[in-house]
Amino acid sequence: MIGALLLGLVMGAVVRAIIPNDAFQHMSGPKSWLVSIVLGLAGAALGWVIFTALLGIGDEDIFDWGGLLSAFIGTLIVVPLASWAVGRAGGGSRPGGVQPS
Repeated sequence: MIGALLLGLVMGAVVRAIIPNDAFQHMSGPKSWLVSIVLGLAGAALGWVIFTALLGIGDEDIFDWGGLLSAFIGTLIVVPLASWAVGRAGGGSRPGGVQPS
C-alpha cells in the first residue's frame, strides 16, 4: 500500500510539473500532495487498463513500480481530463479571482 501511494505521488507530481496550467497549480502543501497522489493513482489504474487489460502487455499488479511507464502515460491522460472537469464545474478558480478563459 505504501508503494502504491508513493507511485501515485511520484507520477502525479511529475506529470503536474510537465503539464502547464493545470487546474490544481494554485494548491500547495498537503492538499497539493493529496491531489498528486489521487491523480497518480487514477493514472496508474488507467494505464493498467490500457496496457494490461486491453492490450495484454504487463502483469496483473496495478500499482507496482514495474508499471511505471503505463502509470506515466495514464497520468498524462488523467491530469488534463481532471483539469477540464474541475474547470467545467467552476472549481478551477485562480488566485485573485481570475477565471480561466
